[in-house]
Amino acid sequence: MNKVLLMGRLTKDPDVRYTQSGETNMAIARYSLAVDRRRKDAEGNSTADFISCIAFGKAGEFAEKYFKKGMKIAITGRIQTGSYTNKDGQKVYTTDVVIEDQEFAESKSNSGNREERDNAALEAAGLGEGADGFMNIPDGIDEELPFS
Repeated sequence: MNKVLLMGRLTKDPDVRYTQSGETNMAIARYSLAVDRRRKDAEGNSTADFISCIAFGKAGEFAEKYFKKGMKIAITGRIQTGSYTNKDGQKVYTTDVVIEDQEFAESKSNSGNREERDNAALEAAGLGEGADGFMNIPDGIDEELPFS
């Protein structure tokens, strides 16, 4: 049996291309998952494996529409190996997970999206919004404000 179950974070946005065969174009999405290892390295640092994944058809379209760098996802699929000869004449071996099913592994509120991180950084700098919805102006600004 060839069955893979992985959970990890996307290392970048999926790279999606479409076939040009006949009347129907099929999506082919490629992405890489950073999957944490259970054990740490000799220095006590966390380690990860970077797994190459391919999603075809509707699964590829889903990845293109909803998956973004840093998202935590869970996938099931099968391992597929292959090889090709590169432009230098060397044989290159590949190992990919062909996606059969993919889903979000954490809620949107827990994903730490960019907007929340940016707002937290503004708050930490004393520039976030107050309860009234206006930006807080930190004390000690020497410049004159353009309004009074």
